[in-house]
Amino acid sequence: MVGNASRVAIVSDRRITGLSADVIAELVAELGPLWHERHQAKLASRPRKRAVGAGAKHRLVFVDRLLATLVHLRHGATHDVLACWFDVDRSTITRAIGEVRPLLAERGCTVSPGVRLRTLTEVVDHLGASGKTGIIDGTEIRVRRPATGRKDRDKFISGKSKQNAVKTMVLTDADGRMLFCSPTRPGRCADITHARQLGLVKLLANGPAMEILADAGYQGLRAQTGGRVVTPPHRKFKKNAPDWYEEMHERQRKAHSSRRIRVEHGIAHLKTGVPLPAISAAAST
Repeated sequence: MVGNASRVAIVSDRRITGLSADVIAELVAELGPLWHERHQAKLASRPRKRAVGAGAKHRLVFVDRLLATLVHLRHGATHDVLACWFDVDRSTITRAIGEVRPLLAERGCTVSPGVRLRTLTEVVDHLGASGKTGIIDGTEIRVRRPATGRKDRDKFISGKSKQNAVKTMVLTDADGRMLFCSPTRPGRCADITHARQLGLVKLLANGPAMEILADAGYQGLRAQTGGRVVTPPHRKFKKNAPDWYEEMHERQRKAHSSRRIRVEHGIAHLKTGVPLPAISAAAST
């Protein structure tokens, strides 16, 4: 099993499990007795040659089983890697995760049931029907340079980062919850071009009235979508702008940015890999 020092390191560093030490202690106190009760009931339910409690003891105590499950859910670590980390057999990790995940789900640490949006059309219809605000943004992921001789090799060079990258468009709600992530495109593709190729302009122009916040990279879509795409305000004075206009423009720009920043949080969750982002909130209730 994992040593005390390693266990302390896992619990104390929130980046590993996504939960604070206090929340983990609450989960251990609440789920530990329930796991032990179910384990004992399972042992007593089958014919035995030895008394319950006899035989080899668990090398993986409940707190380690819980930590292994949390690490697996947050980072997608394989059972083999966790087995090496906790110094047990892979089957032990598989059994532990299979036992702890249902306990977490019953506790509320799971993806909540509800509407499942599979296409951009369904997302637009959902936002229109619910009257919620959406936020779009493009993000890039660095990739290896394509092999020599590939015809579209130069298209992967991003003009923004000056690196080989692929680009995707992300659409979240006003709270930063991920609603849609498009297929990737070579990094040279502009954000506004990518949105047009995905059919967003057509969906918004012919769809219900709604508000989609976007950054300056999508300027031009407002007129094409009947005002549904809202971008930062244009700067009317390029030189010698009056002081009152500078203050007003800066105030409007900051107000738009403060509303649009939630999409960056959604992208951060996407890139850092948090399969169960609701686990912290559910565990702390």
